[in-house]
Formats: sequence, structure tokens, C-alpha cells
Amino acid sequence: MVPRVKLADVAERAGVSVATVSKVVNGRYGVSKDTIATVQQVIDELGYAGNLSASSLRAQQTHVLGVLVADFEPFSAELLKGAARAAHGSGYEVLSHSGGDTHGWERRSLARLGGTLIDGAVIVTPTVLDAETVVPIVAIDPHYGPNRLPTIDVDNFEGAERAAAYLLELGHRRIAFLGGRNELDSSHLREAGFRHAHAEAGVAVDTGLIRECRYAPERAAEVTRELLALADPPTAIMGANDLTAIAAMEVAQELGLSVPEDLSIVGFDDIPEAGLASPALTTVRQPLQAMGEAAMRMLLDRIEGREHAEHVRLDTELVVRASAAPPR
Repeated sequence: MVPRVKLADVAERAGVSVATVSKVVNGRYGVSKDTIATVQQVIDELGYAGNLSASSLRAQQTHVLGVLVADFEPFSAELLKGAARAAHGSGYEVLSHSGGDTHGWERRSLARLGGTLIDGAVIVTPTVLDAETVVPIVAIDPHYGPNRLPTIDVDNFEGAERAAAYLLELGHRRIAFLGGRNELDSSHLREAGFRHAHAEAGVAVDTGLIRECRYAPERAAEVTRELLALADPPTAIMGANDLTAIAAMEVAQELGLSVPEDLSIVGFDDIPEAGLASPALTTVRQPLQAMGEAAMRMLLDRIEGREHAEHVRLDTELVVRASAAPPR
């Protein structure tokens, strides 16, 4: 490994004292313009980077904002793009951090990063989180729904209802639902929307076709095989997210079924993979990048002391592609 460049290295190359370099790095008075230019040139040549943790303890501000996720997957990646775009030009840098998909990951992440590495955080689908934290935070789609934290989410009920209604309008009557995670408020809302669309259409829901898949493609594939092996299999499958819907599509095709001729499939999220699937996936679009942007703007408002909404709910959109058709 290349040794870390220190203040003393910069001072020796520039021919000045360590104290002089420290003044230049920290923007203090008492150094001539020519000396500042010389020291800055050496800093650039050597690639010196100050100790962020140490400098933040002195200044009590790092000018870095965190985007904390359980895992880096397509959903969180799109949110991160939007958050980074909103932070551009704000004077703050963005640090992304994966805390691991275990209960309480966000508390551990904040304990490690808050106050020494980041001035605030956007936290994606937090499981448990207190309103009082070491730094300002904004939650995207928290497990428990809008609560005491500033929150960004979408209308999950309406989005799922619209997708299910679309399948019903096509003529499907046996529609399976690959549900999300039971502990998530958004999962309950999506299933509720699915059920409400059936009620509005006067079609009974077969509860045996509703399965919890926890947004996991592996579980969705397993459940899809079980559903398609039934004596009276579903003619359509609705995934609570795109990854489970795509997994269902892959299983159907492995079994020799044609999508959408033999089986219609719709998803939820509209991650980039949805449009790249074959056939392209009909899905409910969450404006993921817009959600990331809105969350970061709300966080910046909180940090800068500006007024902001405590809860922003964005609309969804049904994106019709090629994976759904009337049943044979």
C-alpha cells in the first residue's frame, strides 16, 4: 500500500513549516499569497487529503451527507442517483453506505458515521429509527410508514390497485400476488391495493394465490414454481416489486410458458431492469430518482434551517409494456 501523505511531507516538499501547511489547509490567516500557491501546488502534486474525521471534530461539520441503505440493489441505486443530483452544487459531498440487511442496521450505521463523517443522512427503508438522532435524517419508505420522521414515499395503495385493475380489465380472474415483506407498511398497502381492485371489479380474491416473497427473487422463483404447478394455476402474476416479477417471468419461460400469451406478469418500481426484460415488463413506476432528489432537498433544508414539509408522497404511474395480455 502507498503510505498516506502527511502534513510533514507537504511541508518538507514546499520548504515551509508544518504549522504553515496547516494554516493553508484550514484557510487560516498569516500566510502570504505566494506561499499559499506553493503549498497548494505541492498538495496537488502529492495528493494530500486531510483527515476528515479529525477536521470535522474541530469544525463540528464535515460537509458530507450520507445515503444509507441496507444493500446496494437496483431500487436503492436509483434513489442514490437522485440524491447525488440534488446535492450537486450545494457545497456538500455525498457518501453512500450499505449497513447490511439486519434489524437495526441504520442505528449502527448512524452510530459509526453520524457527527464525525456525515452531517446528515437520507436513510432508505429504515427498519427501526428514533426521531432523535445524532444528525438530521430523512427517511425514504420507512418500514412503519410516515411517523415522526421527515419522510418521502409514494402512493403504494393506488399504484398496486391500478396494476391489479389493469390485469382484471384484460380479463384475468386468477391473479397471483407475490407480496413483499410483512413488516413493511408499503407491502401492506400494495396488497391492500391489489385486494381493493378485486373488490371494485366484483372478483373474489383467491387467498391461496397471495404469497409473501419478501421482495426476494429467489423466494419468488420458488413460489412461482409452486403456483404454476397447481391444478388450476393463475393466468397472471403481480409482483410487489420488479425483481420478483422478473424472477417469475424467468421461471415461466424455463417451464416452457410464453409471456404474455400463457402467463401475464406485472411488477412494481420500474427499475432499469424492467425495461430490459424480455418481454419488457409492465410495471408500476415509482419515480425513484425524484424520490432521492426530494429526500436530499428535504435534508438540506433541515440542515440549513429552512422550512420544509414533514411528509412528501409522490404519485405512481402504470407503465404498460409487453408482459401482459388477455388470458387465452
